[in-house]
Amino acid sequence: MLYTTLRPAAPNLSGWVGGLLLGVAVLTSPLVGSGAEEPRWESLFNGKDLTGWVAVHDANFIVTNNCLRLVGGMGWLRTEKTYTNFIFEVEWRALEPGYDSGLFLRAGLEGKPWPKDGWQVNLLRGALGGLVKGYQTKVPAETPPQPVNQWVRMRIEVRESKVSLQVNGEPAWEYDQLDAASGYLGIQAENKAFEFRNLRVQVL
Repeated sequence: MLYTTLRPAAPNLSGWVGGLLLGVAVLTSPLVGSGAEEPRWESLFNGKDLTGWVAVHDANFIVTNNCLRLVGGMGWLRTEKTYTNFIFEVEWRALEPGYDSGLFLRAGLEGKPWPKDGWQVNLLRGALGGLVKGYQTKVPAETPPQPVNQWVRMRIEVRESKVSLQVNGEPAWEYDQLDAASGYLGIQAENKAFEFRNLRVQVL
């Protein structure tokens, strides 16, 4: 399997009673491992400055109104840290028509203006949410173009060679041939204006 397009499943009423009974059993049984730590989220943006980020090549990013604003340029903004297995969440909105950007995953430093053969979730208006390696589309876009100035929430989960995408809480696709072992998270600058907020990561 290379990729699977995901759509919300129809409700399974036949399993409702069984699920209810299972829930009652869980609620009435003794708690086990209640002292286990919940997974921790790490904020990637403090709303004040670019602490934790590094601009690469000709990328122009500023902070305004508690948002990370991509002004323009040709390059990318990367995290200071590298990540292997993680959940990455971000909200973004395009500020002009014909928008184009991307969210890099496990990216390396080689290449200009962007990582050579870098994996990214596309933020190009006409290919929104597609998975791209370099200039090759690996998962076609399923998400319709979003209006300018409308916030969009994305959740990207990466485990070993598998990556999946959710858009506004709805599953979009899964892919199981990711061949980059580790690298930076990043935002592509392609001379189009965007804003980003609520960037956070959970290491798995």
